[in-house]
Amino acid sequence: MDGTAIIIVLAIAGVASVLLFALKGLLDQVPDVIDSAGRARDSWQRFRQPAQLPRADEEEPPMAA
Repeated sequence: MDGTAIIIVLAIAGVASVLLFALKGLLDQVPDVIDSAGRARDSWQRFRQPAQLPRADEEEPPMAA
C-alpha cells in the first residue's frame, strides 16, 4: 500500500508538471499571435480601402522661382 501511494503521488506530480510546461509554451506564443493578428488586420484594411492618389487637376501648380 505504501508503494502504491508513492507511485500515485509521483504520477500526479508528473502530470501536473507536463500540464504546466504545455501551458507555459502556449502562453509564450500569445504575444506573437496578437502581433500577427494586428498586422493581418492592418493589411486587410489597406486592401479594402486603398490610398486614393491625388488627381492631376487637384495638384498645386509649381512654385515660380
